[in-house]
Order: sequence, then C-alpha cells, then structure tokens
Amino acid sequence: MAQPQKVVPMESWSPGQPWQPVPTPSRFKNALSKYRVWRDEKRCIKCGRCVEVCPYGVHAKAGNYLRRPKSYRCLGTACQNNEFYCVKQCPAQALKVSIHPVFSTLGDSRWTPDLLLSNWWQAETGELPYIDLDYRLGDSGGGFDKLRFLFPKARPDFQLSHDDISLEVEINRRGDGRPQIKLSVPWYGGGMSFGSVSINTIISRVQAAIRFNTMVSTGEGGYPEALYPYDHNIVTQLATGLFGVREETIQRVRMVEFKYAQGAKPGLGGHLLGEKVTPSVARMRESVAGSSLFSPFPFHSVYSVEDHKKHIDWVKEINPRALVAVKVSTPTDVDMVAVGSYYAGAHVVQLDGSYGGTGAAPDIAKKNIAMPVEYAIPKVHQFLRAEGIRDHVTLIASGGIRTAYDIAKAIALGADGVQIGTADLVALECLRCHNCESGRGCARGIATTDEELVDLMTVQWGTDRISNLYYSWTWQLKEILRRLGLRSIRELVGRTDVLAHLDYFDRPVDDDLRRKS
Repeated sequence: MAQPQKVVPMESWSPGQPWQPVPTPSRFKNALSKYRVWRDEKRCIKCGRCVEVCPYGVHAKAGNYLRRPKSYRCLGTACQNNEFYCVKQCPAQALKVSIHPVFSTLGDSRWTPDLLLSNWWQAETGELPYIDLDYRLGDSGGGFDKLRFLFPKARPDFQLSHDDISLEVEINRRGDGRPQIKLSVPWYGGGMSFGSVSINTIISRVQAAIRFNTMVSTGEGGYPEALYPYDHNIVTQLATGLFGVREETIQRVRMVEFKYAQGAKPGLGGHLLGEKVTPSVARMRESVAGSSLFSPFPFHSVYSVEDHKKHIDWVKEINPRALVAVKVSTPTDVDMVAVGSYYAGAHVVQLDGSYGGTGAAPDIAKKNIAMPVEYAIPKVHQFLRAEGIRDHVTLIASGGIRTAYDIAKAIALGADGVQIGTADLVALECLRCHNCESGRGCARGIATTDEELVDLMTVQWGTDRISNLYYSWTWQLKEILRRLGLRSIRELVGRTDVLAHLDYFDRPVDDDLRRKS
C-alpha cells in the first residue's frame, strides 16, 4: 500500500479556528475550462498588451516569453463588451475566444460540465466562480434541480451578518445521557471504504473534516491504522459484510454507523472487484488478495426491529460513549423504518436516496429502485412529527448531495443535515468517468488502490482542495440563511414554504448568490 504523504500536523490549528482558503490550483498542467483562449503564435508580436489589459490573469509573461493562456480564468464570450477584452485589444489580431471543445464532453446530466468546473473553481479558490458557470444546479430534469429558493425581495433583517448565523447541528437529541456531538457545519462525510478509494483520498477528507469540526465515515472496508490519529472525527461503519469490524475499532470512535442498505443499489449489497483487492486491502478485510468481495444485501441476523435493537444494544455495550447512526435506503415504507430505528435506540436515521454512489453503482439500480431522496425526506420528517418523536432523532439525508444549494434544500424539506461523498471527489478533480470499480481505472488517482496512481495526489493538496470547497459552502449556506432572515440552520428545517417546484411555479426565480442586491 502506498503510504500517505507527509502533511502539516493537525495540531497546527484548532477546530474552533476559522479556515481561510489557500489557493490550490489543478495538479495538471492544463486545467480544463469552459472557454478556450487561442493565441496564433505566427501572428503574435509578443507585445504583452493582453497581459496589461486582462484583470483576471488569463495572460502572463515570463521575461520576453508569453505563457500559454490560463483559459479557465477567462470570462469567455461575455467579456467582449468590456474595454479590457483581449481579442479587441490585440494589435496583431492573434487572439480568439470560444467554447472549449472538451467542455461539452464532461460529466453527465446530474454532474454537468458547469457543476464540475464550478466545484473545481471553489476547490481551488474557496470562492464562487465569477464566470458563467452554474454552481447551483445540474440538468437532471427532476429532484433538487427542479427546486428553487424563494428569497424575499425585502429581507426581514437586513442587518443580519454571517457572523450572526450558526450552522451547528447537534447529533444526540435523545437525552439518553450519552455524549453530545455538535458539528460546526450541517454535513459530514459519507463512507468511502479502504479499497474503493485511495488512502490519500481518505485522509484528505478526514483532515478537511477536522478543519470544519465535522466527521467522516470509514465505509465498510475496515479501519486502517493511518486513521488512528483522527479517531475523534471518524464514524466507523458496520455493513452487512462486516469487513474489518472489530470490537477494538468500535471502541475508538464517537459514532458507529450501521449500513443496512445503500440508496444507489438497494437489494444488491456492496461489491469490490478483485482488481482493487490488493494485499493491504485483503489484510484489512481478512480476505484473499485478488478475490472479489461482495456484501450480502441484508444483515442475516436482522429480520425485525427487535433484531435491529439487539445490534444497537451490542454496539452501545461495547462502547458506552458511542452514538449510533442507521443508514437505510428509501423504500416506500421508509417512514416506518425510521420510526423503528428510533425505538431500537438509534440517535441518527440516515436516508440514502437513489442518486448517490460512485461509478461502481449500476445505473439500472440507481435509476429504478430506491425512492428519490427529495420525496423521502418530507415523508419521514412529517411522519416522525406525527409520532411525536421528531425532536428526539437526528435526520440525515444523503444520495446525490452535490452543492451547498442541495444541502440547504434537503434541510428545508425536513432533514437536520446531510452526508456527502461524490462532491469531495470532484473537488479532487474527479471527471465522473464511471471507472471507479477498476483497480487502474481512475486516471486521477482518487478511486484506486494502485500504488503508482495513488501517488498522483498528495494529502496536503487534497486536504486544501476539499477545505476550500467547504469554505465556499459555509459562505453560501450563511448567505442563503441571511437572505431568508434566519439566524440558524435549525430554523430552516422543514421550511418547505421557502421552496418552489418549477413544475408548479410559473414566476421567474432568481437565487444566484453572485448577484448584488
């Protein structure tokens, strides 16, 4: 196994110390972009006029040499009305700006080219893109992409500042005497097991979580020793295959997560193909290198709420200070599943919708089995309220949460917070090529166990990229709350009145946070 890169010690900052973005450019020579700035070298007279006029640093000069244009910084065709438009200012007419020919080939309907590039922009700078990239919506034709926020034209409290707004989420609301966990942001990292992604990816996610006082789930691949220094911010997962599950690891953490099903492939269980089962992965999972590993769909020891309660009681006995989360998919009776989990003793009920999962999840399962999470959240939220227990259970949504807007929409529908996954990988420059299941399929060294590919990315670079994305998300969430006149993310829970569905709303909606008002 490739060893994690040496990084800045965690002790160099405290969880309460605000994170400030660190410019973290692409690790590849030519960053992908929406627009392409073409320079005709035969016509160019090297006068440097483009360097002088462009305020965005698209053009740069090293001595008498003009560097290749940094196209991803370019405003594109929208710049042609500006006085500093380099194409008009070039005396030799050597410049041209057009849509990048690769742009339209990126992503898919959920992760559009705009969403991918806007995520990369935020991961590099910690800020929203100033060019015309949509950082809020995909093009799926449904789900969160059809929901919009209805911001009041006159804010209820125009004096409200970001410093006045809290994003904190309390995890233990049962009042059962077990320790309280308070996250500083309304999300924590979803499970990506050792074996499915690289160890550098895992540690990058954990260290970013520490900076924002949140947590990350191990997934079902066991508890690598490289994570031992970060126990305080780790959620260890018990999945149906019980790979790497030991009493010692359960005792290390503050929260244990039972995974009964994954929304991207309910009824199928997990799978890790043999190409990714390296000797170190096999040792962690107590299996054989090169042999494919499959998790059964159910826990064969659980066929009732009473059986479920025995599982939870077992974990609570092993670790008296641990909270328990239960991750389930979204069948039509998911509301009854949530109530059963609460009465079995769970602190967190996590609804995993059908949009989640990596490229390893079969499309036929993702698109045809589980209930979309935007339907499951209000269904469960309202049922728990009717049962009189909504204030005693923490409801977490997952499965396709891509942006700060998705987080806010999930909470407005009734969740207390969300669990995220793919967005972290996109921040690390994932292309959404859907080759995650292949040992050497991830050309960017993110979802791989191949030692050569793992070393394509350092932990420090990965940590800073994800941290920058989180910083941008916190700003956006606070701005959404500010524009709604809310002082806490808790005040947004269940506020469906601030949402509009485009199929039933015929007025134009403007929810772009970049606009001045």
